[in-house]
Amino acid sequence: MAPQHRQVAVIGSGPAGHTAAIYLARANLNPIMFEGMMANGFAPGGQLTTTTDVENFPGFPKGVLGGELMDLMRAQSENCGTVIETETITKLDCSSRPFKIWREGSEDQEEPTDTADAVVIATGASARRMNLPGEEKYWQNGISACAVCDGAVPIFRNKPLVVIGGGDSAAEEAIYLTKYGSKVHVLVRRDELRASKVMGDRLKAHEKVEIHFNTSPVECLGDGNLLTAVTTKNNKTGETGQIEASGLFYAIGHDPANSLVKGQVELDSEGYIKTIPGSAETNVPGLFAAGDVQDKRYRQAITSAGSGCMAALDAERYLSEREAELAQKL
Repeated sequence: MAPQHRQVAVIGSGPAGHTAAIYLARANLNPIMFEGMMANGFAPGGQLTTTTDVENFPGFPKGVLGGELMDLMRAQSENCGTVIETETITKLDCSSRPFKIWREGSEDQEEPTDTADAVVIATGASARRMNLPGEEKYWQNGISACAVCDGAVPIFRNKPLVVIGGGDSAAEEAIYLTKYGSKVHVLVRRDELRASKVMGDRLKAHEKVEIHFNTSPVECLGDGNLLTAVTTKNNKTGETGQIEASGLFYAIGHDPANSLVKGQVELDSEGYIKTIPGSAETNVPGLFAAGDVQDKRYRQAITSAGSGCMAALDAERYLSEREAELAQKL
């Protein structure tokens, strides 16, 4: 069976992927989106499907549930003309044109299932978790991996909070959370911060922050509905303790979902896809990256959507120039 060909394929179905698909469809490029089924551990729609209230996405003055927001984006993509396939892509060959794409279960076949003249990769990233006892039960019910996304939620206001991590991200998130929490406890597994001196000094000087060195979380406790405390252990003495907390925020890094392009496209030292500054272009012509798979700094739904727009416009320009070049050769 001959591969199914499209001008452009979008791999990933978060805000970046859907925004790209909407722009591409409106440009009459007939995009196909592979939204993934539990790809990177998430249902179609990505990380937002695991969140509850989203209060910082424009256009929703009363907030919107993460899953509902992604359902609306999906409907808009389809209404604009995007073909959406609930398939996970497990192999992508960027070495020739058109790009060769294999759906899950077909990666051992020589012939691809699909081909495309351009590809937007918007596969996202996943926050590193510690898999503590109680973590799954209270995830998004007191436990989060994004202070900027969730810090203003009412359950955290004027309540003690815990941040895990000792780097710049942890310091930034802890300081951000001081605007909402009554106190912020920072758990650092070593006897010093990894954060830059400036951020470390700022964290240590903040009156609402208490740093616990040589301390690791052991268990997440709750009342059955919401998180209420975190059990801790001193890594030097072995002594255990308990910190009352309504919120636990992980700031121990993210893992970009780069497996499709690893070894084929330029990545940075942390595995994020490198893009040309001011664009969504990678070092592979015709391959564009959007969202958290290339953004290790902001990681917000709205910035992902913006980068999806950039990827679509860049892809449209690439396809137009490619068509003009092919026409000249005829």
